Formats: sequence, C-alpha cells, structure tokens
Amino acid sequence: MPFSDDKPFGNEDRHSDSDGSRLSESMACSSSDSESPRESFTSDSSSKHASPVSSPPKATTFDDVMATTRNLSNLLLAHEIVANENFHLETIDPPKNSLERQVKQIVHKAFWDRLESELKADPPEYEHAIRLFDEIKEILLSFLTPGTNRLRTQICEVLDVDLIRQQAEHNAVDIPKLGGYIVNIMSKLCAPVRDDDVKKLKASGDIVQMLRDVFHVLDLMKMDMVNYTIHNIRPQLQRQLADYERVKFQEILEKSPDALNQTTKWIEQSLKDAVEAKAQESTSSANGVSVENLSPTLVLNSGFVKLLDMDYHGVVPETVITDDQRIVDLKNKLHQVKFVACVCLITQNAMGPVSTTGFIDQVRDIAAILLQGLNNTFNLKEALTALSSKIFFEMNKSLTERGLPALGTEAKSLLEGQICILSEKNHPIYNLVDSDLQLHCALNRSVTW
Repeated sequence: MPFSDDKPFGNEDRHSDSDGSRLSESMACSSSDSESPRESFTSDSSSKHASPVSSPPKATTFDDVMATTRNLSNLLLAHEIVANENFHLETIDPPKNSLERQVKQIVHKAFWDRLESELKADPPEYEHAIRLFDEIKEILLSFLTPGTNRLRTQICEVLDVDLIRQQAEHNAVDIPKLGGYIVNIMSKLCAPVRDDDVKKLKASGDIVQMLRDVFHVLDLMKMDMVNYTIHNIRPQLQRQLADYERVKFQEILEKSPDALNQTTKWIEQSLKDAVEAKAQESTSSANGVSVENLSPTLVLNSGFVKLLDMDYHGVVPETVITDDQRIVDLKNKLHQVKFVACVCLITQNAMGPVSTTGFIDQVRDIAAILLQGLNNTFNLKEALTALSSKIFFEMNKSLTERGLPALGTEAKSLLEGQICILSEKNHPIYNLVDSDLQLHCALNRSVTW
C-alpha cells in the first residue's frame, strides 16, 4: 500500500497565484526597457542569446508566452515544495452560497438523479453506471505502485467494462456486489486517515448514494496520492533545485531576452551599495575601493538587505519572485526588530545608571510580544502606546523591588512620548538603528547595540 506508513501533513501553506502575477508584472516592466539582451546564467557562450545588430527585434508569439508561463509555473511549484516543508495540496470547494457552488450542486444532483431513475427503470438502464465503473477502475489502477501486477490483473478482470455490459444486456449484472468489491479495494489502497471514510461506505445500502460517496472518497485519495508524491520527491528536488532553477530561467531567457531586467538593475545597485559599505568600513572614500576586491557574497548580502528595505508596491527582481512572500514576512519581522531595538535604547536612556541588563532583556521580550505581527495593517501607534504603559509599569516595579524611588507622572509622559513618536517617519533613533543594521548585515557581521 502506498500510504501504509504515512500520516497526513500539517496545516496547508498554499502556493499563491500572486507570485505568478507579480512576476508577469515584473516581466512587463522589463520588456519596456531599451537595454540590450544580456548574457545567460551559464558561462557557455553557445547558450547566450545573440542576434545581428541590424536584425529587427523578434516578436513574441503566443506560443512563447505560453511556454514561459509553463516554465514559471513549474519553477514556482518546485521551489515552493523545497522551501516549504508543510506544503501540500487540498481540494478547494467553492465558497458557501456562491454561484459556483450552487451551479455545481445543481449539476451533480441532476446527474445522480438521472442515474437513480435509470437503475430503477423497468428494465434498468446500466450505460451510465457502466461508465462510472470504468472511471473507478482507471482511478484505482492509478493508485497502484509498480510490482502490484496481481492486484492490477484482478481489478481489470472484475471491473471489465465489456463483461459488465454483456451482463447488463441479460439483466444479470450485480451492481451491489461490484460496489462492495470497489470499497474493499479502496480499503486496501487508502491512507490510514481515510479508513473511517471507507468504513462509512460499507454501511451504505443505497447503491446510488454509495457510488456518489465512493467518488467523493476517491477524490480525497487522489489528493493523498499527490501529497504522497510531493513528500517523496522533496529530497530529490532539494538536491537538484539550483540546477533546475538555472535551467528554467535559461529557458525563460531564451524566450524573453529582457526577462531579467529588474534582476540586473538590482545587482548593479547592490554592487554600488556594497562599495559604499566597504568604503565606510575602511573609512576611505568610495573611489578608493576596488570593485574587483568585493566578494560575490558581499554584493548579495547588500542586495538582500536592500530587498528587506524596499517598497513592495514596486517590482521585485525576477530571480527572487519565488520567495516574494517570504521576503515580505522577513521585512515585517526586521521592521519589528528595529522597533524593539529603539524601545530598548529609549528605556535604557530613561532609567540611566540604574538600568540593568536583565531588565532591558525583559523589555525586549515584552516589546517583541506586543509588536508581534507588525505589517502594513498593524495599528502601530496604539501598540506603541500600550507598550509604553507596560514598560513604565515594569520600570517602577523593578525600581521598587531594588529599594529605589519610583518614577513620577512627568517621567511617564516623557517615556510615552519618546516611544510613541517612533511611528513617525525619519525618527532619528529609528534611522540610526536602521543604518547600523544595514551596514552590519551587508558586511555579514553581527549587530550589537
């Protein structure tokens, strides 16, 4: 049995179509640029896009667009399988009370009502039922693994459509018996999580309802098989993902030579930022730093730090579109870390010499909790107001426990004001933390405040 030892995966982390649309937007912006075609990822000159200077630009055909779309879809899916350990697929039902759901229910009801009327006719009509058994046979055969030839032969013999049709012509077909056989085979092939669903099929006496339920459980089993396959190919994809993505991007580049314009601009800007960061570290002018001395790691660090600080309403580099949502999440997390660092600095300054490392660590933990989930929809001002009140309470509590005088209302107002204005743009403390963080991250060094 293919699912004998497997358990259902965790919560679904679905792959969003917004990645594809964002990449399409990026490619659309790139196509409008007037840059010359660039070299491919590989160093092989034979794989580079080359055309005579005098030749007119090649028109993009519909087939090229569809081929690029397929490459992008495969690339996004493979990357998501590797990057997200909880990735799996689920059957998506239309929303409740939606038109799509109503139409689906009406069509399904009409189909099963017709089947029921045909089986109850005198004489019964079996043609639609035979087609269903043929479809069930193909689904069951798709669940079999290589080497299960005996079971494969048995299923083909019992669910032989030609034989069932001959029996139906002589009114000798035993549909309940065929249904019982199908349920028995399903119980052998299903994952453990589907055992209860299959047992309920055995308790059904209505053959039409049983067939209806059989198809429902088979749909669930097909999704289990897909997720089982994903689970099995993940280790292989992890080993080959880099080469696979390089090949896919190369195929995209061959179809659309300007497909990586945004990535080129991003790398060029990263190179400039890395030069400036290196120059600032060596306390020399940017002109005194040689580009040849910069490592690729330093340039990439600078580029990714810049990604975490960029405006995500714009266009992202095409080569990182597969991790677009993860970068947004990291950006929000980094934003939270900056605010926590600012709050700690303000609190330490407010307490002065009586501040202790243990208390600042406590403030850090409190701020991290109250500012958790920081994003564009987060009401930062309200959160900072609540945070300042909590910190002031903990400050007086710490001072009282050490036998020191508590702070008054004036100190409270000052602390709340300093913390609440962190939400304003170009706050000096926030800008200081931000610049220090970017410099150290770009140089791949730890940050100490």
